[in-house]
Amino acid sequence: MPEPDQSTLARRKDIIAAMRDIVPNEGGVIVDEDRLRPYECDGLMAYRQLPMIVVLPENTGQVAAILKYCHTHKIRVVPRGAGTGLSGGALPMADAITISMMKFNRVLDIDWDNRAVVVQPGVTNLGITRAVEHKGFYYAPDPSSQIACSIGGNIAENSGGVHSLKYGLTTNNVLGVEMVTIEGEILRIGGKGLDQSGYDLLGVITGSEGLLGIVTEVTVRILRKPETARALLLGFNSSEEGGNCVARIIADGIIPGGLEMMDAPAIKATEDFVHAGYPLDVEALLLVELDGPKVEVDYLIERVGAIAGECGAVYSRISESEDERLLFWSGRKNAFPAIGRISPDYICMDGTIPRRRLAEVLTGMQVLSQRHGLRVANVFHAGDGNLHPLIMFDANQSGELERAEAFGADILKLCVEVGGVLSGEHGIGVEKRDLMPEMFTEDDMKHQERLKLAFDEDELLNPGKVFPTLHGCGELKTLHAREVANKFPDIPRF
Repeated sequence: MPEPDQSTLARRKDIIAAMRDIVPNEGGVIVDEDRLRPYECDGLMAYRQLPMIVVLPENTGQVAAILKYCHTHKIRVVPRGAGTGLSGGALPMADAITISMMKFNRVLDIDWDNRAVVVQPGVTNLGITRAVEHKGFYYAPDPSSQIACSIGGNIAENSGGVHSLKYGLTTNNVLGVEMVTIEGEILRIGGKGLDQSGYDLLGVITGSEGLLGIVTEVTVRILRKPETARALLLGFNSSEEGGNCVARIIADGIIPGGLEMMDAPAIKATEDFVHAGYPLDVEALLLVELDGPKVEVDYLIERVGAIAGECGAVYSRISESEDERLLFWSGRKNAFPAIGRISPDYICMDGTIPRRRLAEVLTGMQVLSQRHGLRVANVFHAGDGNLHPLIMFDANQSGELERAEAFGADILKLCVEVGGVLSGEHGIGVEKRDLMPEMFTEDDMKHQERLKLAFDEDELLNPGKVFPTLHGCGELKTLHAREVANKFPDIPRF
């Protein structure tokens, strides 16, 4: 991480006073060490750092004033949502203001005609569905942390979930945002319309990991709840057979609402924790959900069952009620805490591969497990190739954290080698930052940096994340967006 700026630390009292002027609300500025402690990390708890101070604004005007002050006085800023991220994207810095957005927690508007909801970024993912489910609607992206994770954090990391195969990631379900730049300028990008003119700035912002600005309002698309949804549990004697079944289902033109896979260690840990009725005598378990009109679902269940039989399935169970379907999913959604019951610590990785290489990568992970001397359980979104290997270790044992990090790095390198990518939904953060050269050339990364610097030329927003080394504007010979506006005043602005 970048070295703390000593001149900023020397001004800490003045900065605290300025923040209290901007955010006078009780508890709006946190400075005591004990109260700062909950903000020292996100879900990647292997890395910790106390923030200089934490500020909890309550409205967009306060966010704009904070960022304008930080830009004027060259103070670093770390945006933070619910803190459930798994890549260290909200890791604080000793000389930075951590801005927590969790007081932005209101649903502002539900537009049934346009099937859109406007919310503040601190609203939980599941909170959006709960706000609209009484009229038969829901918000499709559903990461396993949806009960706690915030929609603002979902945008920062472009979060997915078990139903993203059919209904898309966050980027496919967000229609517009209000965002504050580091200069304190308030931008509105997108809206309730189906399409917007000009550059796809909404696509740029979604997944930008807090490097471009702070989102203060979000407009999302809501969908009608399917008429029928049923789930199948399919067991196989090998991960290869399970992986082949995944490929066959998709190749047959069937796009399930969800298509998940777990290996034997994950199955056992989850069943011991949730008691979802998972079979314990199989090496791989597929959870396939089919949704839509009842006649279509009934037909597709037969088709998937036949494909599974052809692929060697030794276990098959179909949900016969809504409660049973939810029970099947409760196991999958509690897989991460289930692993936490059997291991003092674990790292949840996040890489994405082509589906046809699934069996090969799973075999490769077992080889790496033996090489590094650490256990691994696999839970993943098999339909879109998004893997979540859970590397188990004990941080109290000397060297195990370092071995777990090396194991994780080797898994991600394997993903890239077979044509995949470093992240499917957790983001790069600090966890995968130093692996970026495995996937991108130096020129690739410089182009990404130019975009970052167009929004934040002084590198004040979430420094130390995503890029192993960040060059300055002069090194990249680029113009800041404001300079472009001054140089070409006739070009329409967004």
